[in-house]
Amino acid sequence: MQVNSPRRMRSSFLPFARPSLGEEEIREVVDTLRSGWITTGPKTERFAAEFLEYVGGRHAVPVASATAGLHAALLALGVGPGDEVVTTPMTFVATLNTIVHCGAVPVLVDVDAATLQMRVENVEAALTPRTKAIVPVHYVGQPVDLDPLLALAGSRGIAVLEDAAHAVGTEYKGRRIGSFPTTSVFSFHPNKNITTGEGGMIVTEDPEVFERASLLKFHGMDREAWKRFAKEGSPRYDVAVPGFKYNMMDIQAALGLHQLRRLEGFLAERARLAARYDAAFAGTAGLILPSRVPYPARHAWHLYTPLVDVDRLTISRDRFMEELKRRNVGTGLHYTAAHEFSYYAGRFGWKPEDFPEAHFVSERIVSLPLFPGLTDADQDDAVAAILEVLEEFGR
Repeated sequence: MQVNSPRRMRSSFLPFARPSLGEEEIREVVDTLRSGWITTGPKTERFAAEFLEYVGGRHAVPVASATAGLHAALLALGVGPGDEVVTTPMTFVATLNTIVHCGAVPVLVDVDAATLQMRVENVEAALTPRTKAIVPVHYVGQPVDLDPLLALAGSRGIAVLEDAAHAVGTEYKGRRIGSFPTTSVFSFHPNKNITTGEGGMIVTEDPEVFERASLLKFHGMDREAWKRFAKEGSPRYDVAVPGFKYNMMDIQAALGLHQLRRLEGFLAERARLAARYDAAFAGTAGLILPSRVPYPARHAWHLYTPLVDVDRLTISRDRFMEELKRRNVGTGLHYTAAHEFSYYAGRFGWKPEDFPEAHFVSERIVSLPLFPGLTDADQDDAVAAILEVLEEFGR
């Protein structure tokens, strides 16, 4: 079969995401390398304090990744064998993996296919006497409807752990995620709104969760190495619990210190680029544009994720992505619904149709290029390529 050549072709590949690192970050990392202290130390502590001030939280635990943060936070909340944790299938699989690693059972509830957020009424229907925690996911940068969720959890004595991996800078009814009476976990992966290379942050209102998570993230030791080896420190320590090696390094925090100061500018640029996509694709057959939540919120635009309207095209979403790659435009898939992965389908007997709205989204969602540093010309190339594919393969 002859494949038509694209009418318009970029000369270089455009990725869907790229970290925005400046000279300040580079100098701070070099300063860290020259300092002789490159693992967890004073810069990590400073970054945690500044991040806490930004979100308006009470306690912060810097960790090696958001996955590490979710695992430590679940354990700190007392989640263990026999417990159930309610969450959504529309999330990165780490959300479910960490529940399973605690010996607990993930209980899934369907999402709203328009907003991609979990439905609180579905959460209520899923609660049982074994429910230990609820893990809402602030998907692609919009917040879950927290007021009814927190009221529901509070009435049942159930912990809420916010998966805020997408939600650095997200606001719900005028308050930043991280400032609520919950525990939240943020991600600083390179495709997130700020990056530390890899890394994450646990933010919690609960001092006991803070203490337990702080122990768990570094071998269960009651003081970290940089405090023991400093001039005023003591080399002796106790191991209170069998913890993990989940600590953030000063090399990572050196990036985060300056990324955090640039965050508001990053968010403004992401919002501007998202608005340009909205305008470019308004009324276009073959794409279902992202919907906004119906309550007051600040969208952090971690991702721009329309749905490919496969019912109006002759190709699948995956083929749509391949066609864009042929035109030197990268895309991402965030995400395949977790209940459709072989491990989870096999272990819990889940079928795609068990969560029909998540399945609908999972078959259609695509992440378009969106990052500070994406030029208008680059974005225009992406738009042109997308419109060409929709025209070529429209029904």
